[in-house]
Amino acid sequence: MKEDVPTLGLGLRWEDTPVGFRFRTIGRTITEADITAFVGVTGMTEVLFTNVEYLKEQSLFGGKRLVPGALVYSFAEGLLMQSVVQRVGLAFLGMELDVKGPTFAGDTIRLECEVLESRPTSKAGRGFVKTRNTVLNQRSEPVLVYTPSRLVKGREYRPEAD
Repeated sequence: MKEDVPTLGLGLRWEDTPVGFRFRTIGRTITEADITAFVGVTGMTEVLFTNVEYLKEQSLFGGKRLVPGALVYSFAEGLLMQSVVQRVGLAFLGMELDVKGPTFAGDTIRLECEVLESRPTSKAGRGFVKTRNTVLNQRSEPVLVYTPSRLVKGREYRPEAD
C-alpha cells in the first residue's frame, strides 16, 4: 500500500515557474578541500589554484586561495538540484556565463534565481525554462551570473519513445 506522504525536495514543473518567479537557495561555504579535490578531479592544475607561494608573489588578490569559476558554477548547480531541479529536468540546452568577481576559499555562496522565460514546447508535458542565476558571496556581491536554458517536465509529462 502506498502511503500518502509527500516527498520534499523535488523540483518544480515548468508550469510552476512563471516569468518573473524568483527564489534563493541556501548557502554553501567553499573550503580548501573542495578546491583541492576539484582541481585534482578535473585536471585544472593551474598554479592560481594549486600554488600558495605563487599566489603570494604573483596574485592580484594578496595571496588568497582562488576558487575556479567552474567550481563556483558547479556548486551553484548543486544548490539548484537540492532545491528546485530534482526529478524534473529533461535536458540542459545551453547557457551564457559571466564571471563578475573572484571567489576565495572560505567564501559562502548562494544563488538567486529569476525566471526569464517559461513556456510549453511542441511536445505535451514538456516546457522550456530560461533563468538568470546570480551567485552571490557572503557579502551579497555577485561573483558569477549565468543564464541556463532547460527542458523541464510539466504536470502532464509522460515518457515516450522518440
